[in-house]
Amino acid sequence: MSPSAYARAGVDIAAGNRAVKLMRDAVRSTYGPEVLLGIGAFGGLFNAAALKAMDAPVLVASTDGVGTKTKVAAALVRYETIGHDLVNHCVNDILVQGARPLFFLDYIASSRLDPEMVATVVSGVAAACRAVGCALLGGETAEMPDVYAPGEFDLVGTIVGVVDRREIIDGSAVRPGDAVIGLPSSGLHTNGYSLARRVLDGWDLRAEAPELGRPLGEALLAPHRCYLAEVQRLRRAGVRINALAHITGGGLIDNPPRILPPGTAIRLRRGSWPIPPLFHLLQRVGQIDDAEMAHVFNLGLGMLIVLPADQANLALSVLGEGWLVGEVVEGEPQCVIA
Repeated sequence: MSPSAYARAGVDIAAGNRAVKLMRDAVRSTYGPEVLLGIGAFGGLFNAAALKAMDAPVLVASTDGVGTKTKVAAALVRYETIGHDLVNHCVNDILVQGARPLFFLDYIASSRLDPEMVATVVSGVAAACRAVGCALLGGETAEMPDVYAPGEFDLVGTIVGVVDRREIIDGSAVRPGDAVIGLPSSGLHTNGYSLARRVLDGWDLRAEAPELGRPLGEALLAPHRCYLAEVQRLRRAGVRINALAHITGGGLIDNPPRILPPGTAIRLRRGSWPIPPLFHLLQRVGQIDDAEMAHVFNLGLGMLIVLPADQANLALSVLGEGWLVGEVVEGEPQCVIA
C-alpha cells in the first residue's frame, strides 16, 4: 500500500494514534473521581465541585517548558526524566502563590513522531503528576517536519491549581529584617542549558566526570526538583511564609525581586550555602564571571523562602535541610549577593 499524501508530506497519523495508545494507561493512572473526561476527548472535564468547600477559591495557572534541556535528552536518548522536569517546574511556579495543583496539560512537538519516545516522555509527565496529586487531563502531540529540525522536539505544559484567597502568598507581608532560607536544587533544573551546552560542546556526556562523581549527562539530566511537600510541611507547622521565589530563568538576580514589595531588597550572603560541583565546572570551563553565573543559573538554590527571622530556626528544623542564606533589607526591589 503506497503512503498517503499526508505521510509523504511528513506527517504519520498512524504513529500519532500509536503514541496515544502507548501512553493511555499512564495518563489514566493520574485520574481521580473528579476527572469526568480526559484522554481522547476534545476537551478534558474536571469536576470542580470540591472547591465549594473553600471560602474563596482562586484558580492559579501557569505555562512553561523545559527549554533546550530537550537537546541533552535527545543526545543521550534518555527521555524518562524530562516529563518530571516539566511538571515539577510548573508546580513550583504556582506554589509561589500558595497554590496546590489540580490538573495539567502537556504539549509535545517534533519533526517526526516516535511513538515510543513520546510515550516515555508522557509517562514521566504522568508519574510526576501522580506524585503531587494532579490529574493529567489532556494534551497534544504534534508532528511538524517543516518547523522542527530532524531529531528535535519541544515539551511544554500548562498547570491549573487552586488556593483559598486568604492563603495567597503575594509578598505583600515581606518586611526588612525577614530571613531568607534557600532550599537545595538538584542541578540546573530547567534553565541555563543553552549556555551549559555551549560551554560543554564536544564533551562526551556519557563519560564519568571525576569532579561530579557520575557521568556528565546524568548530572545535566537530573530532574527539576518539586518543593510542594516542603512548603506544605512548613504550613502545617504554623510557619508564616511571607514570600517564595522559584529560581528559574534569570537565576538568583532576576527572580527574587519579582516577589518583593516596594522598599525592600534581598541580600544573599556569599558562602552561606554550598555551590554544587556542576556549577563550578561550568564556570571554570566557560570562563564565566560570578555575576553572569548568578544571572543565568540557580547555583544550588532552587527555592527561596522569605519568613519572619524569629521563625527561621523552626523552619529549618521542620525542613531538615536548607540554609539561612540571607535577609531582607531596605532598598529598591533587587537581589544582591555579597
